Order: sequence, then C-alpha cells, then structure tokens
Amino acid sequence: RSVSAAFREHVRRLGLQNFPCGLGSWNKSRFNARTGSRGGRPGLGKDPAGQEEAMPLDEESPEALIELLRDRHGPWGPPPDCSPHDQQLREMAVLNPELVHGSNIFQIFRSLRIVGKGVEEVDEGLLQLQQLEELILSANRISRITSANLPRTLKILELCCNTVDDLQDLCAQPPPELQHLGLGYNRLCGPSPDNYLTAHFWPNLVSLDLSFNNLTDLLGLVSQLSTLQKLRILVLQGNPLALIPAYRGFLVDSLPKLSVLDDIPIGPDERRQFHGLARQTELIRSEARVVVSIGEIKGVPDPSACQQLEVSSEAPVITYSYCVTYEF
Repeated sequence: RSVSAAFREHVRRLGLQNFPCGLGSWNKSRFNARTGSRGGRPGLGKDPAGQEEAMPLDEESPEALIELLRDRHGPWGPPPDCSPHDQQLREMAVLNPELVHGSNIFQIFRSLRIVGKGVEEVDEGLLQLQQLEELILSANRISRITSANLPRTLKILELCCNTVDDLQDLCAQPPPELQHLGLGYNRLCGPSPDNYLTAHFWPNLVSLDLSFNNLTDLLGLVSQLSTLQKLRILVLQGNPLALIPAYRGFLVDSLPKLSVLDDIPIGPDERRQFHGLARQTELIRSEARVVVSIGEIKGVPDPSACQQLEVSSEAPVITYSYCVTYEF
C-alpha cells in the first residue's frame, strides 16, 4: 500500500465534495460570492442599489453548513478519529470550496499525518503536495524510502516504528531543508561503512532521533554527527552503544553544540564535568558490563553440605558442574 493511496482514502472519508461541503447547489452562492457573476447570476452581497439579495431557496448559508459539520450527533458530524486539522479542512470546503476542488487540494497541505495505516511504499504521487513541510509516517511497514519521491519543501520527516534498515535510498536526494529526521524504533544496525548521517546529506538538521535501533559504533557515529553544525537535539537511547559506561559524557563533550541528549537537557555544569572526555577514546570500548543477581535456586545439590571424603577412602567421587546461559 502506498502513501498516495492512504492519502486519497483519507480525503474521501472527509467527504470534502459532498454535502454540506463542496461546490454543490447548496453552496453555489458562496462560490459565486468569491468569483463574481457566472452565467449572468450575481453573487451574494448587496446590489448597486444597496438592497441585500435574497438567498435562493435551494441554498444554505455558510454558517448553517458549518454548524452541520460540527454537530457530533448529526449525520454530517466529524468522522471517527477526525483531527482538528481534518475538521479545519472540512470547514474550508464550505467557506472556500474552490480551494479543495480537484487538484487544488494538493496545494493547501503543509502537514500530512498517516499513522498506523499499513503503508509500505512512499510513492512518487507524494510529489503532488508541493507545499508539504511536515510528513508523519509512523507505525507503518516502510522498509525503504526513496528520497526522490519526497517533496523538496519538507522540513520534518518522522518514520518512527517502521522497518527501515538502510539509509542509502533516503540519502540519494534528501530534502535540502529538512530540520527533523525521526528514525526511532527501526532496524538500523552498526557499525556502518557509509557516512549517511553527515552534513553532506543533512546540512540543516536540528533534531535527530535514532532511538531503539541496533547501533553499536559510538566512535563512528560521533565522527559523522560532529559534522552536523546545526544539530541541537539527539536521541540515541535504546541502542547497544548507550550501554557503554562513558556514553553520555563522551557525547556531551564530543558535540559541544548539542542542547538535549535523550530528552535530557545538557547544562553548563554537565559540560564542565565531562570536559576532556572526548579525547579519552580508550574509555569507549565495544563492550558492556551486565551484573546478574540470582535470588534462589531449587533442585540443585548444595556442595557445602557434602561430607569431606577421607584421603584413604576408596569410595567413588561424584562431582557436579553447572552451565548457566543468558539470552538477551
């Protein structure tokens, strides 16, 4: 399923071309009021003589149509899961129906949110949204995203909770003005030989979310992120590299322009505390220490309870050995 298909289905559910929205006979007077006389029929308002024109019987006032849209108990009320932006769009289809008619609708979208709709493909149909600045595609099934299909006007791209495991296609022609990139809860692995998280691809990136992936190379990642001169917010929690004891201090000292790390602000005291840690790379080892405490074990003989055998005893000696396996 593509983003375009999900978008068309969503717009259809809003009923922008059906009563009480759209350019039907019930709202023709509102349309004529903006565009002037058509076919010799004057628009609403006052005529040159100063007399207010009577509204035709088969037309409703915009106020009455809007009231129908807002009535949650009526047949034309907001559909389930209707967001405030959706409702604003429905009311626009009453007040300015020509703006959402036909292909004009693609020009009014600044933000598009398609969450949990089973989307697998970001297709080229998205390029019709030429004014799009924010694209939220969380909780879908996207494993690859081709940047050539993304509008160049994008400033926010959120792909949280998908199955993205490679950034090559995304970095082919990335939106040049992108300020936030959300890739949390995906399948990104490390270390990666390709430097896809550098200023060469994302010169205006301010916020980056890479949380809960499988990134392991802290030194390699920092060498890339240090080129992002505008980066202020970084989320890396949930990755194996976050288990390194010196993880936070090393990042704080390595990225002096960073303001927030893992949703925790970085203050002056913390910077002073970790000053110089970035030069001590020997502290950043590709290992983590895990302490496991065992509370109680049943059904295993206690060696301390066994009697000590005499040296001259010819009785057979029985020994026990145990292997404990931990799975992470």
